[in-house]
Amino acid sequence: MSKVILQCSKLSKIFEQGGHELIVLQDLEFSLNQGESVAIIGASGSGKTTLLNLLGGLDKPTTGTVFINEQDVCLLNNKAQDQLRNRTLGFVYQFHHLLGEFTAQENVAMPLIIAKQPFEKAMQKAADMLDQVGLAERLTHKPSQLSGGERQRVAIARALVHNPACILMDEPTGNLDRNTAKSIQKLMLELKQTFTSSFVIVTHDQELADQLDRRLELRDGKLVEQVAT
Repeated sequence: MSKVILQCSKLSKIFEQGGHELIVLQDLEFSLNQGESVAIIGASGSGKTTLLNLLGGLDKPTTGTVFINEQDVCLLNNKAQDQLRNRTLGFVYQFHHLLGEFTAQENVAMPLIIAKQPFEKAMQKAADMLDQVGLAERLTHKPSQLSGGERQRVAIARALVHNPACILMDEPTGNLDRNTAKSIQKLMLELKQTFTSSFVIVTHDQELADQLDRRLELRDGKLVEQVAT
């Protein structure tokens, strides 16, 4: 039986807006098994990023529970949450969020350095990971010296370098031109075959969504399973 990496139950998120309640997620149920890949699609403003932030322990639900590797995130203090996140999850966003003053290699090594791995070992792992995403010749380049597609490859390498149980991706190709987006999509599907990590990918890219194990639509605050046609 596959291990459950991420799970939420009766998950709700309500925002106060001008004296009114805005219900974004309502009694939502979700689970993700080890090695599974899931696409989350839905209209703009449907709460996809909110859901991803809750699953990643970056935000607190109004009600309900979120489990990461069988640990209830809401019961942990901030330090324990950070440690669980850094150990278990990798994040890739629409915008790369690389540190401009550091090289590609240093950016990728950052999660390992934060985890207190020896510097030389962290840098070697980062170099190996950049090689896997096709950037072996770009180790010493800073983000400003890289193209948009290269920066996103660095961000993906950074998310994978510590071999996390799960990668959470929020529109990873949304800020790229069509050809670059296609190459990043191809890379992600190749990495999915190489790594044991689970993937949750928020995307508007139907072609990418169709190639993942499951496709879920966020509609009226609930996740609805979509059957591939």
